[in-house]
Amino acid sequence: MSDQTALPDAHDALIIRHSKTEASVEPLELGKRVKQIRLSQNLTLEEASKRTGLAPSTLSKIENEQISPTFSAVNKLVSGLGIDIPQLFTHPTEVNPGLAGRRDLTRRGEGKPHPTKTYEHELLAVQLSNKKMLPFKTTVRARRWEDFRDWVRHDGEEFLYVLSGSLLFYSEFYEPIELHSGDSIYYDCRMGHALLSSSPTDAEALWVTAC
Repeated sequence: MSDQTALPDAHDALIIRHSKTEASVEPLELGKRVKQIRLSQNLTLEEASKRTGLAPSTLSKIENEQISPTFSAVNKLVSGLGIDIPQLFTHPTEVNPGLAGRRDLTRRGEGKPHPTKTYEHELLAVQLSNKKMLPFKTTVRARRWEDFRDWVRHDGEEFLYVLSGSLLFYSEFYEPIELHSGDSIYYDCRMGHALLSSSPTDAEALWVTAC
């Protein structure tokens, strides 16, 4: 790429921002973790007792934080539940009942349109909040560098799958590469990147951004 080459304009692309929350350190509730693992395996106290060799009353006391398991009991829990020690001491993820089993259906052509000068985006699964992925379908209108002014870059990682046509994928640290229907690429979004259609018709692609 020559020094005179114009680069894609970030303002013309889909702007993706990620909110960051301050991490907090909380004490590990080992009993809660034991119960979470037992329930994830659909085991009753009696069934877990048979697997671990610990009395049901002992397991109940451990899960309710009434006693702390001895080193011997920890080994029995790890062996009986089929896990390793790091799994046992990983802080359990809080489960929000309102978020369990979420789904969002987007019928063909019913996504939220987000047109720009260079890309025509169709945002998918727009009814779900706090998603870990941002999926969207894009028609690549751009065909020349003059359509842009700067690299597109944002937080996260991205997966791109070409649905139809062909396009040129430009990235900050690599040579341009042509992608055809059925090709895909995964990359770090903090690296400058941009797309240009290279087929007679505007290329279409599916983009999934990991938050």
